[in-house]
Amino acid sequence: MRIQITALIKRFRFLSIVLSLSFVTTNAWSGSQSVDFLELAAVMLRDGHSDRALLALQSVDLENEDTDLARFYTLQGLAYINLNDFVAAKDSLLDAIANGQTDVVIYTYLAQAHYALKEYKNAVHAIDQSGEYAQRANLIILKAQSYWHLEKPDATIRTLNEGLRLYPQDYSFLRRKVFYFVELELFQEAVKLGREYLAQSQAVVEDYIAIGNALRLSKQYQEAQTILEIARLQYSDNETVAKLLAHTYLDQGQLNSAAFILEQAALLNPELLSEAAEVYRRANRFHKALTLNEGIQDQQVKFKQRLSILLALKQFERAANMESSLYRVGLLTDQHVRYALAYAYFSSGRFELASQHLDHLSESELFRKGVELRRLMQICKEEPWKCL
Repeated sequence: MRIQITALIKRFRFLSIVLSLSFVTTNAWSGSQSVDFLELAAVMLRDGHSDRALLALQSVDLENEDTDLARFYTLQGLAYINLNDFVAAKDSLLDAIANGQTDVVIYTYLAQAHYALKEYKNAVHAIDQSGEYAQRANLIILKAQSYWHLEKPDATIRTLNEGLRLYPQDYSFLRRKVFYFVELELFQEAVKLGREYLAQSQAVVEDYIAIGNALRLSKQYQEAQTILEIARLQYSDNETVAKLLAHTYLDQGQLNSAAFILEQAALLNPELLSEAAEVYRRANRFHKALTLNEGIQDQQVKFKQRLSILLALKQFERAANMESSLYRVGLLTDQHVRYALAYAYFSSGRFELASQHLDHLSESELFRKGVELRRLMQICKEEPWKCL
């Protein structure tokens, strides 16, 4: 929920602001070289060339008593803001005020510089000094964000409520309140406002995803599920909604529901087949998992998953017979696959082949398991009746 400072800047009509900052007329400066550079800098700013504007300002004679220092530092501050140099921007804007800049719009830019520098208290103070501009929607949001960073949730909510009063059709204020209530763990209020926001605004799928995921991450699974189910009905072809809803079911231990949603989503995106099959495997629906596994295009993913499913089904002969396929797709470099294959050979009674694969294990945990498997093979050789 971070404010994009550059996006805020673009909301102002830049040309009108530059021209309104107590600029004197060009005729009053005819014949003065410094005025030419100030005017050139203003034109460069208007055209979006902030770096060139700074170059022009470097040629202004600051010692000339006729130089409008308030205008100079204002233009310089705006150029630095556009270039995201907020330390220099803040210093320049303060110099403009110190040199007589009286147009309160300058405080809107100063607030943005303070916010970017995480000087949130100063950002609030600058907004309060900006006169009528303080009631602009973007500055109200900036003020609310500043209060939030200052850990003043009451002031944050009051500021957003003021925004809603002034801009009842701007649902971004309501949207932000939802997320703040989630972070404050006021979940019932968050759900209520979330539904209100989704019902009243022209909500897009990203809104459902953001609110649903915020509730899910806060472990409010039932509330998240409700919102995401609504989203799934409206955006049945949206993969992110399907995956988020599936994971919400997973969080609640409802593996079959999660697997079914992923299976349906895989009809539009086959890459989800492996995830659906894996959830079915975790749900002990091994034959269903094996059926979905057949459709996986990535051969490494397919064979690695199939090996684990066959082992779960205790079809050790089929698992052991996968060696050539595993070798062909390069999976035998994976020591976990090596151990699984060794276990399949062991369980099917082919101890020599099992030992050959155990020889390749070097990872500490797998090596320990390999030692235990060798011990069991030795027991089976010495006392076969124990391995029946």
